Amino acid sequence: MTAPVFETLRYAVDRHVATITLHRPEKLNAFTPQMADELIAAFDATDADDEVRAVVVTGAGRAFCAGADLGSGGATFDYKERYSMQPGEVHRDGGGRVSLRIFRSLKPVIGAINGAAVGIGLTMQLPMDVRLASSEAKFGFVFARRGITPEAASSWFLSRVVGISSALEWVATGRIFSAQEALERGLVRSVHAPDQLLPAAYALAREIADNAAPVSVAMARQMIWRMAGAAHPMEAHRLDSRAIQSRGSSRDAKEGIASFLEKRPAQFPDRVSADLPDFMDWRGEPEFF
Repeated sequence: MTAPVFETLRYAVDRHVATITLHRPEKLNAFTPQMADELIAAFDATDADDEVRAVVVTGAGRAFCAGADLGSGGATFDYKERYSMQPGEVHRDGGGRVSLRIFRSLKPVIGAINGAAVGIGLTMQLPMDVRLASSEAKFGFVFARRGITPEAASSWFLSRVVGISSALEWVATGRIFSAQEALERGLVRSVHAPDQLLPAAYALAREIADNAAPVSVAMARQMIWRMAGAAHPMEAHRLDSRAIQSRGSSRDAKEGIASFLEKRPAQFPDRVSADLPDFMDWRGEPEFF
């Protein structure tokens, strides 16, 4: 596929790994409506490209993302003023649109958090599957200190990632905390020297891209995320039963077993674009209203 071109992002694919780089370094990669639209388009591109088997997201320059661009001043979060909304009308939060698109990704997503990550720069990370941080990274759910509330569907994601106690402490205080604290509380998987962050993220991406069946990874990712909100394990049992039945008769399963018995690397033939089973809407999203 031809790589898409963006203004606020850089996008590249190398050996089955896509890299999405937030690229407004002069503004510490501050988040804008255009960046929201381009991030959604970038994940549309990774899902559509069978050459992509894993995605790494990072930032250019000193920051990962320093939060929303506050260039509009006091009107930054005043949707009624910005969008000329009518009484009772609800405008979809742009960060939430991005987080939900990452949630729906059919490829695993690895965050390589290279610097400051506050506000939407942090909440957009929550639906990523694994987060690695530079030792110089700083984090903050700063919303209450700006007179607003968390967004980007983080009221669903955050407690599932780190637990309710840490979630409420970070949100209520709005304080900035270190990569080490993020590691201790389970927000990030590991902390690395700045020059070792991307190599570590790519090593993990390569482990996925080189060894795992892309359709199986796509299904498993969606199964685990969607079952995070299930009311009873029977819901997971129903879904798991359909999934293993579908995959068990696939070309990938035959190749996976043959490669193991023959002691050689697997060459999985199935493709995410064509071979997802039809018992579930893997790409779907509920209506907003």
